[in-house]
Amino acid sequence: MPEILIRNADTILTMDDDRRELSGADILIRDGVVADVGHGLTAPGAQVVEAAGCVITPGLVNTHHHLYQTLTRAVPGGQDALLFGWLQTLYPIWARFGPDEMFTSAQVGLAELALSGCTLTSDHLYLYPNGSRLEDTIHAAAEVGLRFHPTRGAMSIGESDGGLPPDALVERERDILEDMIRVVDAFHNPSEGAMVRVGLAPCSPFSVSRDLMRDAALLARDKGVMLHTHLAENDEDIAYSEAKFGCRPGQYAEDLGWTGPDVWHAHCVKLDGAEIDLFARSRTGVAHCPCSNCRLGSGIAPVRALRDAGVPVGLGVDGSASNDAGNLIAEARQAMLLQRVAGGADKMSAREALEIATRGGADVLGRPDCGRIAPGKRADIAIWDTTGVESAGSWDPAALLLAGPTRVRDLFVEGRQVVAGGEMATIDLPRVIETQNRMARALAG
Repeated sequence: MPEILIRNADTILTMDDDRRELSGADILIRDGVVADVGHGLTAPGAQVVEAAGCVITPGLVNTHHHLYQTLTRAVPGGQDALLFGWLQTLYPIWARFGPDEMFTSAQVGLAELALSGCTLTSDHLYLYPNGSRLEDTIHAAAEVGLRFHPTRGAMSIGESDGGLPPDALVERERDILEDMIRVVDAFHNPSEGAMVRVGLAPCSPFSVSRDLMRDAALLARDKGVMLHTHLAENDEDIAYSEAKFGCRPGQYAEDLGWTGPDVWHAHCVKLDGAEIDLFARSRTGVAHCPCSNCRLGSGIAPVRALRDAGVPVGLGVDGSASNDAGNLIAEARQAMLLQRVAGGADKMSAREALEIATRGGADVLGRPDCGRIAPGKRADIAIWDTTGVESAGSWDPAALLLAGPTRVRDLFVEGRQVVAGGEMATIDLPRVIETQNRMARALAG
């Protein structure tokens, strides 16, 4: 792989340990790693990328997604439903998916993320109809070129046992655990710079048993992988936990081994003060999904309180059936705005929200090798053109979330160019979109 010299950027927001912001600076990439950051760098024979008029950030990090849902955006029956009703509308549609639908929907979702500046994403796949497997999404990520942290999700309590999902979408818990072992052994790479790591992720406390939650935690620790689930998403979620388990979601998670630096929970909109303290003490991470929380009327997560307490927080776009988009830079802006609505204009700056979207998300996923631009870190880099209409008149081009583009100009992952000139460089995106639209029409009947 040839060296790459990104030259003469207007501003580089490094998100390094000193949060340096460099003007008129360069980045040298060698063997998928940032080799140097500074002024007047030279590299004879390197590929040169001119970045005048651009702001450079670390690649954004998405900590919660359901990629398969890009096939069910804006479904009429679920557009105005709360969480549980929304799920009941969509479960029968998802039950008709197969491996091709999983692969194509993942490609579309990953491309959408890439175009919004994302270089590393997790995914929570918790249903496997008609022969679908986790590797359907892993293969899609390999083609698109994003760094990927898929999680082997699961549902085991169907309608006949008092759960929400139809019985056709649940699995036997023995089979779930066996497949968790299979995918970790086959695909998880614990090495620094890994392109694929695998986590374990029972869907939620109301779709699996206590036994599966506990067994998954034990298995994850034995295998050295991370744990992920939904938690405290809305008022219904809290009521269910108190009625079914006799405690709030945070206590339920702690009792089953679901707290610690190797755990991150999605949403956490309704965490109370004691639960925030628990997460801070245990270094349990949170994936904040502001647009989805707005779309489903779940509320505003207490991100200011979480951050002030020291809880690791990253951003997630959530599934594209509850967002219904997957634009991570727009998600960062929404996170900033919601904290201002909840607490005042001084409660979150544009730079802090961008830090949550980069370094913050990388730390939640256990990837200190990502999310910052510094020598020795992975060359996951987003280049934003600030010469367009969105930034015209801005006094602070580095304040991208206030006045800046929502589509990246160039994107590098492990030093490989994934987006070039605002277009995907790795896949034939128009062809993939047409395939997805054809699938969506077939599902709609």
